[in-house]
Amino acid sequence: MNILILSAGTRNKIVRYFKEKVGENGRVIATDMSEFAPAVYEADKFYQVPKITTEGYIDTILDICRKEEINGLFTLIDPELSLLAENKEKFDALGVTVIGSSYELCERAFDKMKMFRWLSDNGYKCARSYTDKEKFYADVEAGLITYPVFVKPICGSASISIAKVCDKQSIENLFDHDSDLMIQEYLNGQEIGADVYIDMISGEVVSIFTKKKLLMRAGETDKAVSFKDDKLFELVRRFAEESGWRGQIDIDIFDVDGEYYISEVNPRFGGGYPHAYECGCDHITMILNNIDGKANEKQIGRYEDDVYMMKYIELSIRRGEDCVAEKL
Repeated sequence: MNILILSAGTRNKIVRYFKEKVGENGRVIATDMSEFAPAVYEADKFYQVPKITTEGYIDTILDICRKEEINGLFTLIDPELSLLAENKEKFDALGVTVIGSSYELCERAFDKMKMFRWLSDNGYKCARSYTDKEKFYADVEAGLITYPVFVKPICGSASISIAKVCDKQSIENLFDHDSDLMIQEYLNGQEIGADVYIDMISGEVVSIFTKKKLLMRAGETDKAVSFKDDKLFELVRRFAEESGWRGQIDIDIFDVDGEYYISEVNPRFGGGYPHAYECGCDHITMILNNIDGKANEKQIGRYEDDVYMMKYIELSIRRGEDCVAEKL
């Protein structure tokens, strides 16, 4: 089986895990726009490709799929999720399985107001969110929400351009410089991450891993500890299946005074997934099973709890002659 990992970047462990599982029965191919993306050198072969916004980008990926006889592919960055979903039929025609959710769901995940409205309409606890400043100010006056709050891009990732504000003037200043912003309630509680796999064949949640986030850096979990809670497992299962997600997703949740609030969804491998894998949640094998046409058995909560994850800096050293990719 041959796997294509797009926009591999610095996710070295994801590439390694797939190489370990594919073994001698296939190859792992990686792409990135930069020949200095360290994860690509973990793969069996690396293609340097144009930016995803370049005209003809999808044709480039389809060419790689034909040439390398790819069976399944996925991306590790948010902006490419919708692009793959939008072109799913082209990959299907080549016999290539796109591991991911529908275009509609990828767009909802990227647009925080769409996600807020869906969660609210379907009865899930979530942070109050506004694009209308005057509505927010009115709710402050009515005592429905208080400062501090977050001001963030409606569509964004990696915690870029997020500001915690404590007064009206700060909100006015931010909105004066950018109109595509939203105001979101500050949830004062324990932040939790859930790595979830929804079977691509059955549509059922087959694996859930949860961790308490102890330290965040640049939008990713830097330190965390695994834990289990049946109440949280049931919430995650119901949410994922009711929404219609497929494949690997990463959910941000807050525990506020014993109540769980769903915050955001990343419909891809999150940066903290290696924590789940090392505790026993092997979503790599689940993906390979689905590509092979096999549904997975449920393994919810089958992992070690009270296991700590601590990220640290590592280096990839390559000689100049080794930094050569096949360019398309």
